[in-house]
Parts: sequence; C-alpha cells; structure tokens
Amino acid sequence: MKLGIVGLPNVGKSSLFNSLTQAGAQSANYPFCTIDPNVGIVTVPDERLNKLTEIYTAKSTVPAVIEFVDIAGLVKGASNGEGLGNQFLANIREVDAILHVVRCFEDTNVVHVDGSVDPLRDIETINLELIFSDLEMLERRMAKTGKSAKNDKSLASELEVLQKLKAHLESGKSARSMETESPEEKAFVASLNLLTFKPVIYAANVLEDDLMDEGASNGYVRQVREWAEQEHSEAFVVCAKIEEEISELDPEEKKMFLEDLGLSESGLEKLIRASYHILGLISYLTAGEKEVRAWTITRGTKAPGAAGKIHTDFERGFIRAEVVAYDDLIAVGGYTAAKEKGLVRLEGKEYVVKDGDVILFRFNV
Repeated sequence: MKLGIVGLPNVGKSSLFNSLTQAGAQSANYPFCTIDPNVGIVTVPDERLNKLTEIYTAKSTVPAVIEFVDIAGLVKGASNGEGLGNQFLANIREVDAILHVVRCFEDTNVVHVDGSVDPLRDIETINLELIFSDLEMLERRMAKTGKSAKNDKSLASELEVLQKLKAHLESGKSARSMETESPEEKAFVASLNLLTFKPVIYAANVLEDDLMDEGASNGYVRQVREWAEQEHSEAFVVCAKIEEEISELDPEEKKMFLEDLGLSESGLEKLIRASYHILGLISYLTAGEKEVRAWTITRGTKAPGAAGKIHTDFERGFIRAEVVAYDDLIAVGGYTAAKEKGLVRLEGKEYVVKDGDVILFRFNV
C-alpha cells in the first residue's frame, strides 16, 4: 500500500511524515522546507503476528508495510508553477490513496501561508491544485487520443469519456465524484491515474488538548469531518507533535504514554485502520518455523488471487488452500491441535479469503 501526503505548507505535514516513518524529513516553520520528495516505509502493527511467531517459534516475522511519499507543501497556483509543490505531484500519481493533512489549530508561533486558519478553504485550495494538475494531464491525453481516433473508430468512445471527464473537472469537482455509465468506463477512468480519482484520508492536525475528546470540541475538526462525510472519504484526528514524541519511544513506553493521555491508539494506528477501510483491504497470514508473515489483499479476493500475492506460480498452479481462522488457531494453541479438532478447512478456487485467515497453499506447476 502506498500513500501520498499532501497539504499546505506549515500544516504539520512533514512533522507527521517524520513521526510515521522516523525517516527524519526536515521540518521547519517556513514554507517549502521539503524540497525533495521524501519516501518512508512503515510496518503495519499487527499483534496477531507476534502470537503466531511464539506458537511456531518462527525465525522471522514479516509484517505488512505502507509506503509514504511526502511532497513539498502545495500553495495556490502550484499547478501554474507557484511554490515548489507542483514539480512533485508526479511522485504521487502512482499512490493508492492520498493523505491530506489539514491544520485545525491556532498557534501564533506557526505562520499560516494564507494568514489565518480555515480548514475548508485550505482543503479547497489543495483540491483545486490537484484538479488543475489532472486537467493538464487530461488535455495531453485528449490531444493524443483525438489524433489516433481519426484512424481508429474504437477510440471515439474513449474520447467521449475524456471530454465528459474534462467538463466534470472544469466544474470544480473531483474525478472520483463523476458518475460512470459502466464498469468498463469506470475502469478506464481509474487507469488514467488522476490525482482526484484517488481515495482521500483527511488528517485533522490538532494541539494536544484536542486529542482527549478526539477533536469533538474543536470546530475546525467538525468541519473536516463533515466535508469528509459528504464526499465519502475518511477522516481522523492526530497531533503531529505528539506523534513525533511517541515515535521515539519503545513499544512499552509508547503504550504507557498513550494511556497517560487517555488514548487507546496512536495516530499511525488510526491512519492504518482508515487506509484499510477506504481501500477495502484485509490481511491474511502465513505461518511456519521459517517465517510468519502478513499479506495485504483486496477484500473479496479468492484463494488463487491471494496465493498470487506470494508468487505467480502459487496462483498458476493452485490446487487448494488449507485454511484456519486465526482466533481458532490461537484458542487451541497451534496448527496440529486445530487440525485434530477439525478446524482446518480445505478450500478451493472459489473460496473468498477472510481477514485473519491463516493459510497454507498447495500448488503444482
């Protein structure tokens, strides 16, 4: 899973990136301090892996990972060359979803690029720049398709969709909000890699005091949540400063720190849950003495497709899957006991993999 982080300068974007990835991206109280795209890999916390590693006495544990791409803060006019953000937009065209960091706190010591705190204005500024960037790309595609369509009539329908999409974007709406007339049309729009087609997760960045009630008493947070709900996006509350402090602690200290703040989970954990939900992802597990590992797949994936995540040969030569639910495996203390109690099932090609399935694939190539 790959997430691209966007936002105006000085909203806490790079601070949040630092805390999530511990990659040490520069953070400073002035615009454009991030002048190179920063990329960081984060492991997905999953207690199930630790328990399986104990049971199997596995030599290694391999969690799922998320890749974050942090780009320079975007400003109004970025699509026309203002600021530094536009030159990095290409870096997030390949991401699965966009993490949009929004400032929801007042602090006279931290300047706002537009002079005041206004989350909805900030969101619209970023969205417009993403729309302008998409329009620029779309116009190039239309010019190319238009030339080819003269000699290839099958491209005429493609050109119609591009024109319809262009009009939709020009009305100030995102590509993901455009109604498509068929699964094929939707698949074509998805293939264009438009920034505004990607799912969005809003991170409402607040001060420490607003974490206690998850931003319920913060009017700015309410605005962000209402906006996210209207466009069927995800939103969560985070304090980038606190996340930076947490990132330097070991797991036990982190747990105590969060408890002292009255929190049950970190911002990273909230983000991961939101990411999996909006992208429709789940994790299945493989376990043995050599390795315990989490594999991320799309909800609804059938057994052969899940096997293909490990290796294409597993999918090509799929015979069957030996499946046991994680909770059942833990309850009886191991795979052998689960098998003796009839908890291990043999599943075929039509089996839809569920979150937490512990699977052994049988294949022959």
